[in-house]
Amino acid sequence: MADRWQDPRRRVRAGRQGGSVGSMPHKQGRSPAPGDSQEPLAKYRRMRDFARTPEPSGAPPERSEGGDRVFVVQRHRATARHYDFRLEVDGVLASWAVPKGPSLDPEIRRLAIHVEDHPMEYLHFEGVIPSKEYGGGDVIVWDTGTWEPGHDEDPAAAIRAGTLHVILHGEKLRGQFMLVRTARQQGDKEQWLLFHKHDEHTVQGWDAEDFPRSVLSGRTNEEVLADPDEVWHSDRPADQAAESLRVDVPDPLTEDELSTLRDLGTSGTWEVFGRTVRLTNLDKVMFPGREGAGPVTAEEPVTKREFIEYAGRVAPVLLPYLAGRAVNLHRYPDGAQAKGFWHKEVPKHAPEWLPRWDNPDADPGETKTYLVVDEAAALVWAANYGALEWHPWTSPTDAPDCPSYVMFDIDPGERTSWEETLELARLHRAAFEALQLRAYPKVTGRRGLQVWVPIRRGPSFADTRAWAEKVSRSIGAMVPELVSWRWEVRARKGLARLDYTQNAVNKTLVAPYSPRPSAGAPVSVPITWDELDDPDLRPDRWTIRTVLDRLAETGDSFSGVLHHDQTLPRVR
Repeated sequence: MADRWQDPRRRVRAGRQGGSVGSMPHKQGRSPAPGDSQEPLAKYRRMRDFARTPEPSGAPPERSEGGDRVFVVQRHRATARHYDFRLEVDGVLASWAVPKGPSLDPEIRRLAIHVEDHPMEYLHFEGVIPSKEYGGGDVIVWDTGTWEPGHDEDPAAAIRAGTLHVILHGEKLRGQFMLVRTARQQGDKEQWLLFHKHDEHTVQGWDAEDFPRSVLSGRTNEEVLADPDEVWHSDRPADQAAESLRVDVPDPLTEDELSTLRDLGTSGTWEVFGRTVRLTNLDKVMFPGREGAGPVTAEEPVTKREFIEYAGRVAPVLLPYLAGRAVNLHRYPDGAQAKGFWHKEVPKHAPEWLPRWDNPDADPGETKTYLVVDEAAALVWAANYGALEWHPWTSPTDAPDCPSYVMFDIDPGERTSWEETLELARLHRAAFEALQLRAYPKVTGRRGLQVWVPIRRGPSFADTRAWAEKVSRSIGAMVPELVSWRWEVRARKGLARLDYTQNAVNKTLVAPYSPRPSAGAPVSVPITWDELDDPDLRPDRWTIRTVLDRLAETGDSFSGVLHHDQTLPRVR
């Protein structure tokens, strides 16, 4: 696979969702700039206010060769209900509005209005467009898959000529279709006819309205409109099918609450986030100081009081990443300067209000009851308990065998330089761009970087681990001089490891914004992919004293991992 993959150092990008890393197509020529008369998305962008609509603005189109073309049909209830039929052609989605929807019955011919091209990012768009925006209404991904032109046609030329043969490989639509332009116009828009041809997929009387659910989320348009912040699981009982994406995030700490904590003696109670939390040993040093160098700041020792304050202040940002998940705590009761240990079982002396989860699959002698940080005060309690690191499970408590993420851990060896670590991270960036997957990097707070890829519920841990291994090994094959696949640290001979093994139940990576048990209280901080090229970037650059300023200035670049809407493309 790797010998055909274009190294990003050659500045080659692009890919096909559903294709393999080994068949990444190459960019051809210049993509016209937005607003250019040759820019196929210029009209699409002019018609929308992207400050209001959730629709994607779209990256510049990239013409490509090789790989499977994709299509999507969206059921769209705007001024009138219709189906948006979209085919990938030359880096954009050529689009037709089909009022009554496509059919598998060859005797049924549907009107199809040729509309503006849409960006490739529209492939999985599902949600609600505001009512006063163009196309305002609810949208679901009614069908999606791959397609191919018939008779070896050039699709763009065939569209210009007015006749396009289409072979669809979708979940609902399969077989041979025809798009034929008629002599009639609807305003400035061309009228076409869409119909199925006689083949083995023909179904007489087939009506799209008989199949109203999204192939992406399982929801109907009505369900999306009623609660666009829910994911619907059609494989669950009706009363359990809706999964809310919303987490009740508390207000930031008030100055009075902060003053109360700062004025406490060495021990006392703190009324915070509506709970009473017992605090102890507040003046104990939990993180020793560190010397600074370059962009890494010098830090005085950090006391337990300051650490607890950080937990309270970061909780409103961190809570969505922890809520609904078991949390493994890395405890250092005597501070990071002493030996720590993993603690998973909620202790008997924990307050009754503390959220928790009983693992039904726990064997005798294994942890039974885990902390679940469903409310901010629970994080304060964990900080007082000496948990210097917070590790949420990658699967939720309501489906512990179904991961929400695929995890990639870039673990430098003793001989791996920071620049070599960045080179490995850039290779990951190129791979996810080519696979057209959203992936979110963060520095670890120690030496390496990690990447989280959010996915739809469905794959098992065995599936995600196997998929991550294939991607990781293709990346490692590009730079074999930097990577070892040996498990034992000593056997790696100082080389880096691309660790895909964390994709397993009850194996975790440190949470975003969690401290690390090291001098200066460094924090694992989300970054953007562009920051890989920042000469001041370091894995331990930010601490509990500086990361909140970064959040205030740049916001939370990691929040996209909370949208579990992606399916994993096949790789080989």
